[in-house]
Amino acid sequence: MPLGPETLAKACAGLVDKTLGEDIRVLHVELLTTLADYFVIASARNVRQLKAVVREVETGVKALGGRCIGMEGTPESGWMLVDLGDVVVHLFDVPTRSLFDLELLWGDAAVLEWQEAEGTQE
Repeated sequence: MPLGPETLAKACAGLVDKTLGEDIRVLHVELLTTLADYFVIASARNVRQLKAVVREVETGVKALGGRCIGMEGTPESGWMLVDLGDVVVHLFDVPTRSLFDLELLWGDAAVLEWQEAEGTQE
């Protein structure tokens, strides 16, 4: 059974975290745009890490039964986008993230907690 959009977005945030992506945000943009239901936004320190994060997201989503619809950007440009349909993952190097400032652009979006509190059990 495919993951719902919120679960997929949180899973993507976890995959980014696994590859040491930084400043990870999950925005619920469903009521603000028809582009997607969720945006996952994160930073990488360099081109090599940006490549690793994208690879981990793509591989991890496939392992969860999802599929990548498309990708945009290049690690060398400082920005990559992974389109998963209802979820779009935006990955940036730090200077490019500051330039695009998606958190400001989508400032009316709700920010989701994607990490479980430490010490909690299901």
